[in-house]
Amino acid sequence: MITSIAMTIGILVVCFTASKSPVPKCELNFKATIRNPIDYKYDPRSVAMGDFNNDTWLDIVVTNYAADNIAIYFGYGNGTVTSPVKDGQVDIAVANYGTKNLVTFLGSENGTLENQASYGVNFDYAPLMIGAGSFNKDGHSEIFVAYDDIDHIDVLVTYNLGSFDHQMRYSTGTWPRSVAVGDFNNDTHLDIVVANRGNQTVSVLLGYGNGSFAKQSKYSTGSSPYSVAIGDFNNDTHLDIVVANSGDNTISVLLGYGNGSFANQMTYPTGSSPRSVAISDFNNDTHLDIVVANANDNTTSILLGYGNGLFANQMTYSTGYSPSSVAIGDFNNDIHLDIVVANYGDNTISVLIGYGNGSFANQTTYPTGSSPLSVAVGDFNNDIYLDIVVANHGNQTVSVHLGYGNGSFANQMKYSTGSGPISVAVGDFNNDTYLDIVVANWNDNTMSVLLGYGNGLFANQMTYSTGYSPSSVAIGDFNNDTRLDIVVANTNGYNITVYLGYPKEGFLNQMQLITGNGSRPKSFAIGDFNNDGQIDIAVANSGTYNVGIFLRYGNGSFANQITYSTDSSPWAVATGDFNNDTILDIVVVNHGNDNVGVFLGWDKDNLYFLK
Repeated sequence: MITSIAMTIGILVVCFTASKSPVPKCELNFKATIRNPIDYKYDPRSVAMGDFNNDTWLDIVVTNYAADNIAIYFGYGNGTVTSPVKDGQVDIAVANYGTKNLVTFLGSENGTLENQASYGVNFDYAPLMIGAGSFNKDGHSEIFVAYDDIDHIDVLVTYNLGSFDHQMRYSTGTWPRSVAVGDFNNDTHLDIVVANRGNQTVSVLLGYGNGSFAKQSKYSTGSSPYSVAIGDFNNDTHLDIVVANSGDNTISVLLGYGNGSFANQMTYPTGSSPRSVAISDFNNDTHLDIVVANANDNTTSILLGYGNGLFANQMTYSTGYSPSSVAIGDFNNDIHLDIVVANYGDNTISVLIGYGNGSFANQTTYPTGSSPLSVAVGDFNNDIYLDIVVANHGNQTVSVHLGYGNGSFANQMKYSTGSGPISVAVGDFNNDTYLDIVVANWNDNTMSVLLGYGNGLFANQMTYSTGYSPSSVAIGDFNNDTRLDIVVANTNGYNITVYLGYPKEGFLNQMQLITGNGSRPKSFAIGDFNNDGQIDIAVANSGTYNVGIFLRYGNGSFANQITYSTDSSPWAVATGDFNNDTILDIVVVNHGNDNVGVFLGWDKDNLYFLK
């Protein structure tokens, strides 16, 4: 059942005057109520106001407890309203008592609302009342929630979750196993390359710049191509392709012509069963080099590039057991690139510190979760030191290892994913400047997105359906909207799925306002009670017979509550300047003795109310 409603923008205290002052001026003389038809069998429980259709006239939205819906009454500007419209650039947030959740309705400029959004928030307790507004001047709305028979109020902050619900699929070769992204035809639009393990090819799909792609073109590789990466190996400004061929212990290099087509492969021997390939300049000669993780002989191979598309014979370095994935970064801040390898067979990662001349120190190992299959690198806590994330196939987690900046790492922190995580990538999906994580989950045909808080911690996963057996994930802006998109290779679906990212609001629990044991807050109101420019909260504490005032500090936190006694059990509270002294006053409805109490604001500097 719906119990309360709030606009997700604007302030809920509204007075019918011409004043646009942020401190509402309310007259003490009120005219008779103008009634509009409400079907009372719907049991209306809550009301709020806002301009939903941008005609400058206030409208009304009512929650119908029995009917489980909301009704909007559009105002004519003369004190009357239209008949209700059932379910703006105003948005609406609704608290559902029975299902213990909050959902949102995003408004359009003509007053219509989208269908109920599924990205609200679930509560542990039944929500009794909500309020909303941008209280800390950061441009984002916050929502306050009071619950039934609970002694606190929650403060939620709106958060751009990002979303990847829009997906398109494109055919590839047989058993696509790895995917990478780059501009192969120099049209400024990102393209996709896929390693097809089943038929010894790579597929190239050229992008149109609007999120869609042309049909694939195929090129031959070695046996059982397992991983693909992209770089300019011959310094002609055109991107080239390198593929790790696990079936014949080689890598294939395909030089690009800059028009989206590629030359026939050149092959180079590696260790046994190369599973992962990455590219960078390890000896500081401005030419790209290649590193390969060899699963069957527990080594990595380094092939130094000559800058003309050719490569030297491999140098090998020991790793842990059955290395499955390799990534690159400067872990000790010496401007020389280092290597990290995920070792599937012994549940570790190996870190090999580079000397800057193409050679590396012996490995240092760190424990991970079970059966690590993929590794990626990024700065997750904004300390300018690189961190590591690992997809643990065996126990449905990712491990995050925060770097100290000296080549060593903290113990892992684990986060749940879908079943059988097999590939991991890193990017900022919600444009909050903090790195997030995306994981392809092989066993349950999903991908998990974990949003980063910027302090090395991550939110719980959001999951999205993929094709069959997603095996690899890569990131890029495919439709040029400045938001990152995702592409997933679906091995048993013989296709790739492209997910376009777009904005999507959700809510995070920011803090609790403790009202005291047995207080049972039933209602609250918001306003600037001490005229410091910060929005404060007044709470009706029905169990302790008082009104609590929480003053907000400039940093967004609240002081402990100051209480004022009421005559009986207060169930509702509202605010306004009743005596026109520019200080907000408080009115309380006392459920226990059927009266209304008014607290006049007396001293704004010391926050004193006169009963």
